Amino acid sequence: MSESGQVRTVWTEDELTALAVRAFQGLGLTKTDAADVVRVLVLADLFGLSTHGLSRVESYGDRLMVQGIRAQPNIQVQSPAPALRLVDGDNGVGPLVGMHALRAAMDAAGQFGIGMAFARGSNHFGPISPYSLIAAQEGFASIIGSNATTTIAPWGGSDARLGNSPLGFGVPNPGGQPFLLDMAMSVVARAKIRNAFKRGETIPDTWATDDKGRATTDPKAALDGFLQPIGGHKGYGLALMVDMFAGLLSNAAYLTHVKSWVDAPDEPQNLGHFFILINTKVLGSPQWLTDRMMDFASILHDSPPAVEGRSVIMPGEIELKKMAQQQEAGITLDPAVVKLLQEHAAKAS
Repeated sequence: MSESGQVRTVWTEDELTALAVRAFQGLGLTKTDAADVVRVLVLADLFGLSTHGLSRVESYGDRLMVQGIRAQPNIQVQSPAPALRLVDGDNGVGPLVGMHALRAAMDAAGQFGIGMAFARGSNHFGPISPYSLIAAQEGFASIIGSNATTTIAPWGGSDARLGNSPLGFGVPNPGGQPFLLDMAMSVVARAKIRNAFKRGETIPDTWATDDKGRATTDPKAALDGFLQPIGGHKGYGLALMVDMFAGLLSNAAYLTHVKSWVDAPDEPQNLGHFFILINTKVLGSPQWLTDRMMDFASILHDSPPAVEGRSVIMPGEIELKKMAQQQEAGITLDPAVVKLLQEHAAKAS
């Protein structure tokens, strides 16, 4: 709080990290575990992904306080095969479980050139791009996914049976910016439909269906219905694949077995994640990879823009540019989020 009584909204990365770590300590996490959670969420805010950043202290905090999430889980890692890791998150905060799984997969890939970790007993783990960036900074290419609460109807169905599961890819670039692709399985976020409803606008019939599973241009009907998967039946199949890897193979919940954190905040969700990592250092020298990544990007960037002033971009460039800007000028956070962080931080011993 500033001397004028107004909530401070611009923070340096170090200041915000320190405050957020204290906030999660106030919610019962150890300092080490809180640092893992905050690393992922602060990166999300640096990328401009505010809906998946420290604003999540509200939903995570609510569930921690009703013991729907375990504040101090006993996370276990098993190695059933040399390059394979199984992570039991013990119902811990999602980014904490995610960081354990990422480190486990990096350890396996560091030893064997490729590694995979399946995580179970987890919760919402934030966006994928922070994990992809951390992996890329250590020289690992990555394929990462998670399942989610059901919001999408099966292709041709009329009720929600699968989640809007995120999937991400990352490739390091020792001499420049890594490739970072982070996407969910729906055509648009529900927030876009909600905004169209507030403005009294129609929506494309590819965005969502009504509650009977029929394509609609009415945003109100869409809000009562289901999100459409990207690419129609192809996106539906991709969403199922993510859930099979993240949920079914990891021995976590899957499809309708995943509980809604909104409807049952005091019950474990048992979400699952998967991390597939490739150690690019065994494929060639850092200069070899830099040269190829730079050439790859230049081929795309050199395409004449279809709209003047809007040049071709690579996935991740917008987020990494935003990160650089905020690391220099400070991270802007919603005053309500800052107040909540401060309230929880005040409870830390």
